[in-house]
Amino acid sequence: MKNVRPLDQFVRLLLAIALFEAGYFWLALPWSWVAYGAGAVMLLTGISRVCPLYGVLGLRPGATAASGMWRKLSAAALLLAAVVGGSYGSHVLTRKQFLADYNHMNGFYKQTLFLTGQAKREAAIAQYDQLVPAFSAFQTRYSHYQPHALRGDAQLAADLQAVAQMVQQVEPLVREGDLHQAHLNLEQVRPVFQNILKRNGVSLLAVALVDFHDAMETVLDAAAAQDSAKILALYPSVSDKLAAVEAAENDAAIQAIRANLETVKTAAEQGDAAGLSPRADALKASFVKVYLSRG
Repeated sequence: MKNVRPLDQFVRLLLAIALFEAGYFWLALPWSWVAYGAGAVMLLTGISRVCPLYGVLGLRPGATAASGMWRKLSAAALLLAAVVGGSYGSHVLTRKQFLADYNHMNGFYKQTLFLTGQAKREAAIAQYDQLVPAFSAFQTRYSHYQPHALRGDAQLAADLQAVAQMVQQVEPLVREGDLHQAHLNLEQVRPVFQNILKRNGVSLLAVALVDFHDAMETVLDAAAAQDSAKILALYPSVSDKLAAVEAAENDAAIQAIRANLETVKTAAEQGDAAGLSPRADALKASFVKVYLSRG
C-alpha cells in the first residue's frame, strides 16, 4: 500500500540524486558506497511510493488527492535540473578543488626548486619544510580519492609515491649538501607532475610552461657557451613551445618572455657574443616570474 505522499516522494527523489552525485563526484571509498546505498533506498521508495519504515513505526500518512499534471511536470523538470546542474557543477568544482590543492602544494615545490638553483640554502630549507607536509597531505588525499576529472588515472597513486621518494631523498642535500645537486634532483619531479596534468587534461598553461622551460634551457646553455649558431638552430622549436604558452594565455608577463627570446635571437644573428649572456638572463628571469605565479 502506498504510504509516501507526493511532496515526500519529490524530496526522496531529490535526495537520491544528491546522494548519487556525492558518491560519484565527491566521496572516496568506502563512503561513496554508503552514499550509493542510501541513494538507492531513497530512489526505490520514491518511485514505488512505499516506505517500509513508515509501516514499522506505525505511521499512516493521510491520503491526498492526485497531483495535477502541471505539478508533475514541474517536479520532473526540477529533478532533471538537479541531475544536469548538480553533475556539471560537481565536475567543475571538484576539478577546481584539485587544481587549488595542486597549486598550493606546487607553490612550495617551485620555490624550493628555484631557491636551490639560486644557492639560497636558508630560504630553500624554509620552503622545503613547508613542501614536505603539503605534499604529504596532497598525496594522502588523492591516492585514495580521485575526483571525476581524474577518474580512471591508474598511474596517479604510483606517480605520487615516486614524487614522495624524490622529495624525501633530497632532504640531506637541501639541508647540508650540494644545493646544485639538490636542484637537479628536484628537477626530476617536474616531468612527473607534467605527465599527471597532461594525462588528465588539466591546466594547459602549466603543461605548456614546463614544455617551454625544457626547450628554453637548451638556449640558455648555448648562450652561456656563446654559441650563436646553436641558438639559431634551436630557435624554431623553442619559439613553437612558447607559441603553445601564448595560445593558453598571452598577457603582458608572457609577452615579456617572447620579447626577451627575440632579443636573444637578434644577438645571435648579429654575432653579439658578449650580449648573449645578459639577454639570456633576462629571458630566464621573465620566465621564472610567470612560472612561479602560474606554472
